[in-house]
Amino acid sequence: MKRNAPNTTQKRLLKGLLFSLFLGIMSACSSTKYVPDGQYLLDQIRITSTDKNIKTTSLWGYVRQSPNARWFSSVKVPLHIYSLSGRDSLRWHNRILRRIGQAPVIYDSINARISEEEMKKALINWGYIQTQIKKEELKKRKKIKLRYTIEPGRPYIINEISYDVPDSAIAGIVFHKDAHSKSLLHQGMLLNIETLDQERARIVTLLRNQGYYKFNKEYISYTIDTIPGAYSATMKMQISPFSDPITHHPHTAYHIGEVRVITDFDLLQSTDSIPFLYTDSINYQGIQILSKGKSFLRPKILRRSMAILPDSLYSEQNTQATYANLGRLSALKYTNFHFTEQADSSTLDCTLLLAKGKPKTISFQLEGTNSAGDFGAAASISGTHRNLFHGSESLSLKLRGAYEAISGLTNAITNSYTEYGIDGTLLFPRFIFPFLTSDYRYKTRASTELALSYSYQERPEFARKIFESRWSYKWNRQDQHSQYRIDAIDLSYIKMPWLSDDYRNNYLENSILKYNYQDQLIMHSGYGFVYNSASTNEVLNNTTKENSYTIRMNFESAGNLLWAASKLLNFNKNSDGRYSAFGLEYEQYLKADFDLAKRIRMDSRNVLALHFALGIGYPYGNSDMLPFSKRYFAGGANSVRGWSVRGLGPGHYAGGSSIDFMNRSGDIKLDLSSELRTKLFWVLQGAFFIDAGNIWTIKEYESQPGGAFKWNKFYEEIAMAYGMGIRMDFEYFVLRFDGGMKAINPAYIGSKYQFPIIRPDLGRDFTFHFAIGYPF
Repeated sequence: MKRNAPNTTQKRLLKGLLFSLFLGIMSACSSTKYVPDGQYLLDQIRITSTDKNIKTTSLWGYVRQSPNARWFSSVKVPLHIYSLSGRDSLRWHNRILRRIGQAPVIYDSINARISEEEMKKALINWGYIQTQIKKEELKKRKKIKLRYTIEPGRPYIINEISYDVPDSAIAGIVFHKDAHSKSLLHQGMLLNIETLDQERARIVTLLRNQGYYKFNKEYISYTIDTIPGAYSATMKMQISPFSDPITHHPHTAYHIGEVRVITDFDLLQSTDSIPFLYTDSINYQGIQILSKGKSFLRPKILRRSMAILPDSLYSEQNTQATYANLGRLSALKYTNFHFTEQADSSTLDCTLLLAKGKPKTISFQLEGTNSAGDFGAAASISGTHRNLFHGSESLSLKLRGAYEAISGLTNAITNSYTEYGIDGTLLFPRFIFPFLTSDYRYKTRASTELALSYSYQERPEFARKIFESRWSYKWNRQDQHSQYRIDAIDLSYIKMPWLSDDYRNNYLENSILKYNYQDQLIMHSGYGFVYNSASTNEVLNNTTKENSYTIRMNFESAGNLLWAASKLLNFNKNSDGRYSAFGLEYEQYLKADFDLAKRIRMDSRNVLALHFALGIGYPYGNSDMLPFSKRYFAGGANSVRGWSVRGLGPGHYAGGSSIDFMNRSGDIKLDLSSELRTKLFWVLQGAFFIDAGNIWTIKEYESQPGGAFKWNKFYEEIAMAYGMGIRMDFEYFVLRFDGGMKAINPAYIGSKYQFPIIRPDLGRDFTFHFAIGYPF
């Protein structure tokens, strides 16, 4: 130990010197190097309010000029990088430094004044009519700090609300019990102009869903009288009875007249040529379907997808539902509507234009493999038919095969690894389920999936056959925030035709490993739910501008139907005390997962992300442990990042076995994470994170000493890690590079190595991760 002490001291001194050197370079680069004389660097902006009810964060959107970006809300690294550049902008290294850095933000008094005016207007619109804003400019050398102090005064309250709606038909819709209960207006509310405008938009949507095709918010106005000194106001909402104030033409509720569907529409042709090009016409339940020949989509499918029907009231909601339903049909490339008003009537004719997509595709993939110096190859061929039964059903087939020569074997049945298999998936873009109403089908985006797969694997140690089948439903409602999944039946059948005696005797003494190399039958059903408070487009493009959260829940039940049948039919148990089905012992368990992720936007460049996940699987009845594929593991790019994949737990299990990848699994999982993400430059983002969590087993297993969950000490076995990461965010996908360091290691409870945060060692405690996408 004495011999190693100087080396450790030297390492620490070197790290300290490097860090000090970095800070020295940053401080030596004057942030005002490129600020012209007589001008100031906008160093800081602060917004405070004398009224705690005012959320100053909501006012930042009105600030016209922001200071230079701060990494992790602390250091203006981009500005310092820019300041490292020399005066000669023609030199290549200066151009690079300026490109990845950020030029100093020069204070603009005009923008500051406009920002003050815009914030004051916003506060007045929120009901704080007597708002005053004090602007202070604190100058020091060539820097300026700008402070806005909000003095909003007392807000105005609406104490009386009345309505003037002369049109009795419109009044009947607006003041219907169900509709009026959703009004945003109420006595005692703040005189908030934004809320009043949102109420106008709500009424417009309500009326447009009840046939008022031409209605817009310009027909809705407010008259507001304030009472001086009383900080209160009376308000009257007025809905004009006329669509044209000159001719006094009343508002009209439109009905749908003729509905035409044009199939295989050419995007380059004019709609005027439709009657001449589409000669094949049929009428299906009131919908006219025109095509150049036989329609590539069955009339029943088109009718099922449409919420726009003849003789019904026009509804904007039904129009959007029809768009969404048709957009999910993989056989279509393009969808568009044309509404035409019939002369001198309140009838709209609807023409739906559909362009056919490419029905069939085929692809081939070839790759080389190298496992510990053993070379091989794998190949696959895939084909997809997107309109199998002329109802936009999508059939995907994949044939795959692999071969790898294995060296260094003696007395083996085979000296190679071979695998071949076939996967098939049939996707219906709708519910294949009876008793569902047409209205429910229109409002739900659903799909039904049937999947089958078979694979055969042969190694020198064993051969394995795997058969899997699945019947599942997925759907979401029109709000686009919630998604649901039901696995009606998910069946896995694993057959081991042969297993070498040498492998069985020398490697399968571990109960978990032995369990994984025997015949298995798993038949389960499950339910999944996902809710995201952000919109679908924001999630896909990673553009959430406000705070948002995501909730995921899953529940799975296996073997209970087979167990009930075994009991009902009085099946006999085998020598292990287990029931069998089709000659195989089946698995029985319950499993539940809960996951919560919250994103808190601190400013335009920094986001704090929080994550909590808990999962529990419980084997019982016909099972002594969870199948290995259903067990939890900890560590890796999406868990406690101070450990590699399957490198942590369970409990304070220290490992050391040659098959730790099997032993590092459990029945309970806990994950806690916080991550501060900051935009750097270009597509680069940085992150600082702290992770905590572990896995545990429900029962004591001989091969996993210290892995069982116990209420009186599980908190001592929670591992912790910290680290930093770099992400390349290309909007539609993210490349992630994270480096994690162990902080608390439960494998060393009671020893000096339990807290590596005090004595860190890069070789022992550091783990690098590469992944696609954010961890949560």
